Order: sequence, then structure tokens, then C-alpha cells
Amino acid sequence: MSTTLPTDLPGDERGTLLNYLEAQRAAVVRAALGLTEEQAAARPTASDLSVSGLIKHLAEAETNWLRMAQQRPSETRRDESNWHESFRLVGDETVPQMVAQWENATKELTEFVRGVPSLDDTFPLPDRPWFPKGAGVSIRWMLLHLIHETAQHAGHADIIRESLDGKTSYDLIGLEQAAEAAAEERKPSA
Repeated sequence: MSTTLPTDLPGDERGTLLNYLEAQRAAVVRAALGLTEEQAAARPTASDLSVSGLIKHLAEAETNWLRMAQQRPSETRRDESNWHESFRLVGDETVPQMVAQWENATKELTEFVRGVPSLDDTFPLPDRPWFPKGAGVSIRWMLLHLIHETAQHAGHADIIRESLDGKTSYDLIGLEQAAEAAAEERKPSA
């Protein structure tokens, strides 16, 4: 996971947008670092949001936007009867499963974005109350929307995590870097 954005970003707009999106994804996932399933599902603030629920919601949201851009039906259908399930783990769902689902969506979205002829290519929005009738958006707009939504929820995840155990995003970056360094030391030398 990306801890920070590199200062030598590729000169292409696609690469830059995808790097910014990845940095925000990493911040959300990092908020779950070292938490038990119970802690990740906790709602320590006045909000109904939890770290695990945010991960699930963003995995589903990214998949849904990708499917809209591909003009294919999404695997997950949400309506008033099950909307609440998009913000919490249900049944035997786990944080690692949701992270893996998100990583799969990320890989597919990245391949799709890299493969479209232009970020100006558009796709129609479905008939939903929150979208203007007959509207469409560009691939660029979709990426900017995903960056915006993921960054907003990364802030939520930071507040939830700090409320749980006092760890800030800087603490979590340090823990992540220490774990990566320890894993590197355990690798056999070539």
C-alpha cells in the first residue's frame, strides 16, 4: 500500500489520478492495521460508521463505478432493503476479505482506465434519484469522484481509529513502515 505520494509522479494525467486514488485507498486500509474484527466493526463516535464498514462500502462503490463505466451490471445490488449492509460486515465477511475484494476492484479499475482511449470518454449514469436524468460523466470525472469519496472516508477512518485506540495516521504510517522493514529483513539474501 502506498504510504505517501511519490514526488516523481508520471507525467501522464492517468497515472497521476490513479496514484492519488491509491494513496487515499491506502489511508483507509491503514486505519484497520492491527485491529481485531471486533475493533474494526466498532462505532466509537456518534456516527454509524466503522473502519470495516468503510472498507466494504468503498470496495462496493469502486466496483459499482467501474461497472457503470463498463456499462455492465454490478455484482452487488443495493436498494432500501439492504443499503445498510453496504456500511457493515454481515455474515462471515471479514476485513481481509473486504480488502481483497477492494484490491481486485482496484486492479480491474486500473486496467480499465489505462485501456480507455481517452479520459474524456463518457458513459451514461443510471436512472437514480441522485443523478440528473439522462446525464453522463467522463472517465476523468469518475476518477475525481472516487478520489473525493475515498479521501472523505479516509478522514472518517482516521477519526474512528483515533477514537478506538488513540493511534493517528502518522502512528499507523510508522507501524506500517516498521512492518515492511521487518518483512524485508526476513527475506533471504540473493
